[in-house]
Amino acid sequence: MSLSTVSVRYIVNDVEAAIGFYTRHLDFQVQIHPAPGFAALVRGNLRLLLNAPGAGGAGQAMPDGRKPAPGGWNRIQLEVPDLAEKVALLRQAGVRFRNDIVSGNGGKQTLLDDPAGNCIELFEPVRREP
Repeated sequence: MSLSTVSVRYIVNDVEAAIGFYTRHLDFQVQIHPAPGFAALVRGNLRLLLNAPGAGGAGQAMPDGRKPAPGGWNRIQLEVPDLAEKVALLRQAGVRFRNDIVSGNGGKQTLLDDPAGNCIELFEPVRREP
């Protein structure tokens, strides 16, 4: 069974800053960047759509007046082979974390923010011996 691409949209204040963050620190590649207010990045089967508020249809206000804005607690989870090493590299680069590494039954995780304040979870699963 092949996996299909899954798309997630994040509202960001600065598309260029978001592109730099995701490509430099989290191994995304630019798929398309047709306008200043929009870009699509890819990492494996994940396509991350970056939208500036007010840009394109996805950035428009709702009928009740609410406007798309960055931030919140919904997040993408990116699996990494060595969480401690990745966190150390990101901290050296000045990336802002919401917490320290925590451990649970399934593995270790931590939360960080992109430049617009959108949450990203880095996750290292428990390695079970076969």
